[in-house]
Amino acid sequence: MILPSTFDFLKGVAENNDRDWFKLHKKEYEDSLKNILEFTSEIIKSLSKIDPVIPDTLEAKNCVMRIYRDVRFSKNKAPYKTNFGIAISANGKNFNGPGYYVHVQPSTCFIAGGSWFPEAEQLKAIRQEIDYNSSDWHEIIDNKDFKSAFGDLETEGKLQTSPKGYAPTHPDIEYLKLKSFTAVAKLSDGDLSSAESVKIVSGLFEKLYPFNVFLRNAIS
Repeated sequence: MILPSTFDFLKGVAENNDRDWFKLHKKEYEDSLKNILEFTSEIIKSLSKIDPVIPDTLEAKNCVMRIYRDVRFSKNKAPYKTNFGIAISANGKNFNGPGYYVHVQPSTCFIAGGSWFPEAEQLKAIRQEIDYNSSDWHEIIDNKDFKSAFGDLETEGKLQTSPKGYAPTHPDIEYLKLKSFTAVAKLSDGDLSSAESVKIVSGLFEKLYPFNVFLRNAIS
């Protein structure tokens, strides 16, 4: 579970996002990071039983994103993120393809999965798979458990017009216009700080698993 003290630390970062404050609260950061790593280890063990691609030997430290922001090309010069991000794939957080994600941030927690803005060749392959295997696609995204958990897919970056090679009248044109194939489920802070937190997250990832398999098969 995510400890209340971890949420308190993140609230502190949001209110005091500067290096002097962070230096004074370094112990709180270290304790919070330890909590996140322990939580991640539990999620990995559970997820590896759902998705055989995820090794149960995967180390949590390879899945937890750095709290330090890269501000070189950003107008926002705040040095720290106000969340902990956990990205899980066979290769931890460094992956090019479908994966799983947990976002820990006060009042803004969520889990997600799928392919976030895949590279051009992968995007082309996913669109082709949806075109060729529409029935398999709809069996997954129209499944009542999937729908109740995630609703509609995210539409960030969606094309305004039909992608090259697909007619505007294509029955799945709205999906073919997508440039990112991700499903998101919001969580409360209480969901992640409860004794059932691992079960809650794993249950959502289990519903995401067929979606990731479809995307994985498309680009393989």
